[in-house]
Amino acid sequence: MSSNMGMFCYQCQETAGGKGCTKVGVCGKNADVAILQDLLIYAVKGLSQVVYDGKIDVKGINTINKEAVKALFMTITNANFDDAVIEAEIKTIIGYRNQLLKQLEKSNDGSCPIELSDAATFDAATREDMLAKGISVGVLSTENEDIRSLRELIIYGIKGLAAYDEHAANLGFEDEEIYSFIYEALRKTMDDSLGVAELIDLTMRTGEFGVKTMALLDSANTSVYGNPEITKVNIGTGKRPAILISGHDLKDLEMLLEQTKNSGVDVYTHGEMLPAHYYPLFKKYDNLVGNYGNAWWKQLTEFESFNGPILFTTNCIVPPRSEAVKNRIFTTGAAGFPGCRHIEGDSNGNKDFSEIIELAKRLPAPTQIESGEIIGGFAHNQVISLADKIVEAIKSGAIKKFFVMGGCDGRMKSRDYYEDFAKKLPEDCIILTAGCAKYRYNKLNLGDINGIPRVLDAGQCNDSYSLAVIALKLKEVFEKDDINELPIAYNIAWYEQKAVIVLLALLYLGVKNIHLGPTLPGFLSPNVAAVLVEKFGIAGITDVDSDIAALL
Repeated sequence: MSSNMGMFCYQCQETAGGKGCTKVGVCGKNADVAILQDLLIYAVKGLSQVVYDGKIDVKGINTINKEAVKALFMTITNANFDDAVIEAEIKTIIGYRNQLLKQLEKSNDGSCPIELSDAATFDAATREDMLAKGISVGVLSTENEDIRSLRELIIYGIKGLAAYDEHAANLGFEDEEIYSFIYEALRKTMDDSLGVAELIDLTMRTGEFGVKTMALLDSANTSVYGNPEITKVNIGTGKRPAILISGHDLKDLEMLLEQTKNSGVDVYTHGEMLPAHYYPLFKKYDNLVGNYGNAWWKQLTEFESFNGPILFTTNCIVPPRSEAVKNRIFTTGAAGFPGCRHIEGDSNGNKDFSEIIELAKRLPAPTQIESGEIIGGFAHNQVISLADKIVEAIKSGAIKKFFVMGGCDGRMKSRDYYEDFAKKLPEDCIILTAGCAKYRYNKLNLGDINGIPRVLDAGQCNDSYSLAVIALKLKEVFEKDDINELPIAYNIAWYEQKAVIVLLALLYLGVKNIHLGPTLPGFLSPNVAAVLVEKFGIAGITDVDSDIAALL
């Protein structure tokens, strides 16, 4: 039951009125969950102060590093709705902070070598204390509108960065510099001596580390699973019982496929898990039979017709409407929903999915909702292998322009804009995409240009890194001094915090004149928005015809 103590959240694109959710989140989280998420971020800030001010070497606290990243990931939109789990995570983070404080005191003859802020000294004794404290330490605790805006922009970027870092770490790829920056950035969001100029600099550094983290994850995915290949993915269904796997974590998918081999149970991907089909290693699994459904927001109806169990490896969960569907949902990693069974990994990260598999065997096969195939696998390695063909098409005029239309999908009617935009683009234009925004146009029959499909899907939202690599390669091929001289326009949709770090990464790389929609972030104050417009040429969207004309 919600505490009715009030909340304020404006971290996602669908926030109420474009200004902020104050009673219940549009995402479905209640006030208790929102307040506890604020308090969890507050606790990680306290941990960050101890690490950063205490000059603790992150190489020696790897378990704590991973827990901090997981805690940040849990607060991303639509990731975790379980207040009991979030409350437990707050206590875990505080426990680690206290452990480090004791180590510092021991090495400093019993005295603490740092001046502790309120964020570092607070201990949550009871749930009531937590909720009361959470209200006072949330977003609105920073009074200055512009400072608040920049702090939240940095924090949301760090949340997205943490999500990608966790995926890389799950595959054994880590970079201590990334952990160090997370602590530093969160610590500096508590530093009242930092003004607008310093926070803008920190925002750009967040973009720099966004590039580093996405490059790390790209290296992890391709090292373990191979470089994505052009692949046709089945969107119909078979007759065997099946499990639907959603989210982003490829390691979870690999474990599930291994455990369902020869079991008589098929596996279908959903949402952002679609690009798993493009990796060579996953093609050896005959039980990975296709992709079911569309973007995350359609799950309320698509989970009904799927019939079998659903495994969420990360966001994006939409609170289920029926107990019958909720009883078929399992979560793992940073994801969670009250009443749904959660699968924990052991000390080595191994997970036992036998309960899900046994449930699948007792349930009907999926109901087919569409048929055919969709094509993807155009990550940077694959596109660069087509470089000669692409360059020739550009020089001949067959390809006039590329449109980067990566990012997120969402449930609002205004998102129809992106489907209409794709339909109305001239036939000499190609769409480069990554993320679930692709579901607005990846099933349209847009044809090809000299054998090059007009929709090139690089993969998940984190694979936006591929789009940057492709642009930088074209810059090199055409011997341009500025990435903005290329025939590439950016019309990006956003929804949550992983899109924020992608945006900051693009800004760090020097990309200008990005159109961002369907609305600009509610967390951007007018002054901060004006800076982004002036310095980077960021603009919102208007109508399809006007925007196509302007971007062409």
